Amino acid sequence: MATVLGLSGLPHILMRFFTVPNAREARKSVLVASTCIGYMFLAMFAIGLAAIVIVGTDPQYFEGGQVGGKLLGGSNMVAMHLASATGGNVFLGFLAAVAFATILAVVSGLTLAGAAAISHDIYASVLCRGTATEAAEIAVTKKATLIIGVIAVLLGIGFRGQNLAFLVALAFNVAASANFPVLVLSMYWRGLSSRGAVWGIVAGLVSSVTLVVLSPAVWKNVLGHPTAIFPYDHPALFTVPFAFLITYLCSRFDTSARAKAERQAFDAQLVRAHTGHGAAAAAKH
Repeated sequence: MATVLGLSGLPHILMRFFTVPNAREARKSVLVASTCIGYMFLAMFAIGLAAIVIVGTDPQYFEGGQVGGKLLGGSNMVAMHLASATGGNVFLGFLAAVAFATILAVVSGLTLAGAAAISHDIYASVLCRGTATEAAEIAVTKKATLIIGVIAVLLGIGFRGQNLAFLVALAFNVAASANFPVLVLSMYWRGLSSRGAVWGIVAGLVSSVTLVVLSPAVWKNVLGHPTAIFPYDHPALFTVPFAFLITYLCSRFDTSARAKAERQAFDAQLVRAHTGHGAAAAAKH
């Protein structure tokens, strides 16, 4: 559930809407990004099966030369060992360079998305209510980038030794819980209000992060407690419906004038979202 639903809520996809000149290019950009990420997930099945057959039966990739023992370099080296087994040192070097470049691209993209959200969405739009200057936004962006970088380094140290595939699943879980419910409801449900969307995002984010921390992967493996409070590593089955429920309830009971105006504007938004009609004029405002 987290993998399928979280794809639509990843910053890699969402930031595509803010780096294009018009609505048509936004659709094209999101389609290309989603297709590439979807292809990556399909390739993971082939890589996994190939690693089991080729690497998993070759004693040279295990400590002590015993098949079934501890893999050299840990579980994160499976793809590298597979590249070495199928293409030799040349393919191994190429894949190592691709992995390094990919890590830099992902880190820079996520840092940019996080810093922009803090400076523009939270600081300029919420705290300053649109009165912040460009210089102030840039200053907040720089500070947010530094803080995000420090937190990422500390988390990286804390999660060292963890399987990268698991950490990717955690990111998808947060995206599926915090972003996906609001995205879907904003496109297809007339009753959604801004207040409901905010509380739905907060509920999905807090619940997913909390349950991940209380899961065996963090509470037991990272923090060293004997047993985990929450028994599952991936809580998307619980957090995604919870975020939908909170969004629905908060929107349903929102009787403010702003909520009524948003419900009345749903038809125009629905036509614009599916056809693009009126998007050019709206962008000028």
